[in-house]
Amino acid sequence: MLLNDAPQAGEPRPSDWLQRWLHLLPARARILDVACGSGRNLRWLAAQGFALTGVDRDAAALAPLARSAEIVAADLEQGPWPFQGRHFDAVLVTRYLWRPLLPRIVDSVDEGGFVIYETFADGQQTIGRPARADFLLQPGELLRACKDLRIVAYEDGFIAGPPARFVQRIVACRRPPEHARFALPPACPPTAGRADG
Repeated sequence: MLLNDAPQAGEPRPSDWLQRWLHLLPARARILDVACGSGRNLRWLAAQGFALTGVDRDAAALAPLARSAEIVAADLEQGPWPFQGRHFDAVLVTRYLWRPLLPRIVDSVDEGGFVIYETFADGQQTIGRPARADFLLQPGELLRACKDLRIVAYEDGFIAGPPARFVQRIVACRRPPEHARFALPPACPPTAGRADG
């Protein structure tokens, strides 16, 4: 499937997947950004007024974000999960995959909260980096990781770009109230070369 995504230029933009589904979160929601890097998503979320926590291993890169978010410097792959016992209204992951963390990510979502996850998928190795299977989601892998949650949206396919990439992405909710209804975002405008299916 060919997916639709806006081009990225200049200043690093927040994830389009995050922007598309942010309307599901209440004002001042508590959001954890896992492997937040230089903070492209955190900076944008801070402007929206959310209560933010970001975690990554590079303390120096995280320092400028400390004015707008709780910042945790931790090695997520070698050290313990730094949020044991804490829960968030949303756990966000973009462009990052460390499979042993998938259960921790899902467990950190509070009742009625969301996993919003997007990263590279199998097929990426045919066009560029990352190319190692360790860093590429296999078909249906996010669906399996979120099997105990309600799947709100899921995509697995190719984005023509720029930059061109294969991605898998999901939005899933932990046991929403019975009356909860998820408003779908507005339909994406037709894009040249977009394929349905």
